[in-house]
Amino acid sequence: MTNKKTLRTELCDMLGIEYPILLAGMGGIAGEGHAAQPKLAAAVSNAGGMGVLGATGLPLDELRSEIREIKRMTDKPFGVDVLLPEGIGEAPPPDISMAELKKQFVPQPHMDFVEKIAAEYGVALKEAKTDLVLSVEHSKKQIQVMLEEKVPLYCAGLGIPDWLVPMAHEGGMKVLGLAGNVRGALRHKKAGADFIVAQGHEAGGHTGRIGTLALVPQVMDAVKPTPVLAAGGIGDGRGLAAALALGAVGVWVGTAFLFAEEANVIEVHRKALITANEEDTRVSRVWSGKTLRQMKNPIQEAFDNSGLKPLSVIIQVLLMLDLIDSLSKAKRHDLLCSPVGQIVGMLKDVRPAKDILNDMVGEAVDILDKKLPARVKAKP
Repeated sequence: MTNKKTLRTELCDMLGIEYPILLAGMGGIAGEGHAAQPKLAAAVSNAGGMGVLGATGLPLDELRSEIREIKRMTDKPFGVDVLLPEGIGEAPPPDISMAELKKQFVPQPHMDFVEKIAAEYGVALKEAKTDLVLSVEHSKKQIQVMLEEKVPLYCAGLGIPDWLVPMAHEGGMKVLGLAGNVRGALRHKKAGADFIVAQGHEAGGHTGRIGTLALVPQVMDAVKPTPVLAAGGIGDGRGLAAALALGAVGVWVGTAFLFAEEANVIEVHRKALITANEEDTRVSRVWSGKTLRQMKNPIQEAFDNSGLKPLSVIIQVLLMLDLIDSLSKAKRHDLLCSPVGQIVGMLKDVRPAKDILNDMVGEAVDILDKKLPARVKAKP
């Protein structure tokens, strides 16, 4: 019988979980679905952490189906993550085509860039057939689905609109907001978030410009007594112990769980992750208009060197949708977005999510209980 480790903070009591580790609600990778699918979210929850479903843009029926799939696989608490970019507006008329939307909102030089990339790689550029929806109306309907399905935690990426927290709290759902700087964290506090994730520059996916070590204590000082989790560069027990030493109540972990057997990662990207080092990622705004860390690739480099300015988040996504869809159908996944953090260089083994989480907890306990006291002598 294995010796079960104990590692608890106030976060565990607040969320009803065993360990202060939350799965980052990772969204789409390479146009092939979201990495944090029900199987991975349930596995992390069953292991004692809190799994979070990446659900940005999911149609309502798919969202409900995936939430119910998680509930079939676990009776433990879990969350759902949706991006709500600032400036998100109402949905366009249902009869307007993607081509017409782009004609109205996307500058011609940006369209020329997409066409040039498609031609350069011999890919037929076709209009994307997508169910992606980003609008206030759709977001409110997503929240309503979560409330009906009694989801314990809503995780808001990129912003918390003023209507969100009252709606969630009225239905008994807690709200977590991600911030890449103190200004964003203060907005989350003002909106009424129950928890705030201070996500450092090292993180994969959408990220800010401030490193985790500098960001976490500044966010904590600014938003206290709101509980703060740390994210960015945390992939093992050393990172977990360091985050707790900074005063964080827990950690928000993404890249480490891309190496989980349960993660939805395309094979070409999984191979790239395994062989990557700490310098193989880059931050760009090409895919969404927001700063996003991913594995380096030629399209990212071409856009960053094109002289074009990134568009607002919704319009940049609109610009890139056809190219993403066309490259995906052409099986050119090597050219598409693969969000990952700088810790990718220290991760090599694909294994069950339970093992990843247990090893993280075990190493952190060993550091806090034995190694640190043995190495550092301190007296008041």
